[in-house]
Amino acid sequence: MTSIPVKAGSTAPAPVAGRNGLRRTGILALGTFAVGTDSFILAGFLPDVAGTLGVSLASAGLAVTVFAATYALGSPVLATLTARLPRRTLLVSALLVLALANLGSALAPAFWILLATRIVAALGAAAFTPNAAAVASALVPPRARARALAVVVGGLTVATALGVPLGDLLAERMGWRSALIGVAVVCAVAAAGVAAWVPALPGNPVVPLATRLAVLRDRSVAAVLPLTVLGMGAAYTVYAYAVPALGALGIGASDTAWVLGLYGVGAIAGNLSSGYATDRFGPVPVLTSGYALMAVSLGVMAVLASTGARLPVLVGVLALGWGAATWCQTPAQQHRLLAAAPAESGLVVALNASCIYLGIGAGSVLGGVTLGHGVTVMFGVAAALALAALGYLRVTAR
Repeated sequence: MTSIPVKAGSTAPAPVAGRNGLRRTGILALGTFAVGTDSFILAGFLPDVAGTLGVSLASAGLAVTVFAATYALGSPVLATLTARLPRRTLLVSALLVLALANLGSALAPAFWILLATRIVAALGAAAFTPNAAAVASALVPPRARARALAVVVGGLTVATALGVPLGDLLAERMGWRSALIGVAVVCAVAAAGVAAWVPALPGNPVVPLATRLAVLRDRSVAAVLPLTVLGMGAAYTVYAYAVPALGALGIGASDTAWVLGLYGVGAIAGNLSSGYATDRFGPVPVLTSGYALMAVSLGVMAVLASTGARLPVLVGVLALGWGAATWCQTPAQQHRLLAAAPAESGLVVALNASCIYLGIGAGSVLGGVTLGHGVTVMFGVAAALALAALGYLRVTAR
């Protein structure tokens, strides 16, 4: 999953490193696990949501879109508005907002109420995630900061591999509302843990929103960020509609969880291996390989859907590749941005995180549009976008 930036343009909280600092980051990882699960869980039972609330599948996909768009646009605004709040207070409040929003989503009697609660949930997630990284860095001595950040990021990656499939299984057995209640419970537990285990930390100086966004005037940065939107859009054109997409490949609703689990395993492997490979070979070869793998994986799925072939083992392998290609982008893209604007590291990494969610939102919209033309078209468009990302990379890398 995505690396979590320290709040853009702000000063990290004053260090309070202690003997239990690294251990305390585990409770922050539980929070990011809840955020990651909440971000993607709807994809596993979107048809059930549509059926219950009486909307089309494409319309139900808007629940994914509004979450992603709100997170992307709200993150820099919230960073400015909440800068002076004590960090523990902010983290606990964000998790409680996320818990209440998920409870509201679970109880939503109408689709418009579901959309409203997903917006609120995204605001809670956007307030929690970057600040969890800043606090984790402050809880440990400098020599342990990389490990502390790895623990917090681990919550997001584990959510992709474990949280989403478990949510899908819970929804299958007890209904989709129960899965969202489960997320709310995890958020509440994490909030209680943060309140009990994370020490008090002061807020940060206010950095105007215009200052945070000024880095976009740098042509090198402006050339890199669209690739994040394009690449994530390619991946999430299909992911938001995973149930009907996998169903067209012969994967029944009861087996969707294990395929999404394989996608998550691929995501973890892709994220970890990308960091190592980027350090050794550079970001462009890594991204080139990733977009090629994504295009091939989604392209072969398009062929399977069009021919009606039923090859579940191959689908599992393709899901692994799809997940790895999706999440290998982040370390390499961050490397390119940091090289382009080393003095604005926090800003560019935060902007990249916003672009990730913009891509997810745009891909979800495109998936909803193409779904009406058949799953084969949806897979084909996603593969074409991956090739477009590869072409854009080759042009901008020069």
